[in-house]
Amino acid sequence: MAIRGPRLEFAVGAFLLLALASLLVLAFASTNRQFGGGGDTYPLTARFSTLGQLRLQAPVRIGGVSVGRVAKIDLDPKRFDAVVTLDIQQRYQLPADTSAGIFTSGLLGESYVGLQPGGDPENLKSGEEIAYTQPAVDLIQMVGKYMFGGGSAAAPAAANDSATPPSPTETTP
Repeated sequence: MAIRGPRLEFAVGAFLLLALASLLVLAFASTNRQFGGGGDTYPLTARFSTLGQLRLQAPVRIGGVSVGRVAKIDLDPKRFDAVVTLDIQQRYQLPADTSAGIFTSGLLGESYVGLQPGGDPENLKSGEEIAYTQPAVDLIQMVGKYMFGGGSAAAPAAANDSATPPSPTETTP
């Protein structure tokens, strides 16, 4: 008693359309794209010495809330700094002393730009540069440094011990 005919074909077609729509949503989510235009934005720039794994369309967050996206990443040919252009949603007006840093969501998560608003009464205007920045932390380099003795606290202590003169009770006749 197998069902054949238009009902089966309709069910299979609906299932395939649902599967394709799910794949489309997954593709948008995995590339940090958003549905729709996202509203009005204004550009700000920030200079970093190291970007880590920061990519285009990475989120810009304040306190964990997404307020924009990374629009462009360039290299300044004179200073050899990475210049990151951020598209910030128009409804968020940031103080002039806002600072920016590159952070990672979790241990192996995506990189994002975190903003820390200051207390300046003047706001950053479209196209201005965020003056205070913190580069990305390279976790692999940091772990290697501590694993292979680059960050050991015992080495400076041993150097100090040999530099101090022996106490009178330690001298030999």
